[in-house]
Amino acid sequence: MEGDTFSGLGNGTQIDGKIVQTFQKSFVQVQNILDQNRLLINEINQNHESKIPDNLSRNVGLIRELNNNIRRVVDLYADLSTSFTKSMDASSEGDSSGAMRSDGKAHGHTHKRNRPV
Repeated sequence: MEGDTFSGLGNGTQIDGKIVQTFQKSFVQVQNILDQNRLLINEINQNHESKIPDNLSRNVGLIRELNNNIRRVVDLYADLSTSFTKSMDASSEGDSSGAMRSDGKAHGHTHKRNRPV
């Protein structure tokens, strides 16, 4: 996949395969954390419904873990947003430098002949 490009944005923009891999890795991390959060929430609910003092005090730690996981998800999404913005900026900089699109046409400025006035 390295070196591949992905043209899935619908506007002719291409994304490097390494960037796609980074996004996929981050989304997998987010999904794993969200799956873990689902389990934590289920356990917290069961402990709460049981009204057993030990279970209720265990919830304090579980809720802390849940909050930390939510922070991690927010951080991962913030990193993804930053990475995506940087990749789009780099992509548009490449466009204005005369880079070639997959259809063989040049990106960026059209060259016009200057006419004498």
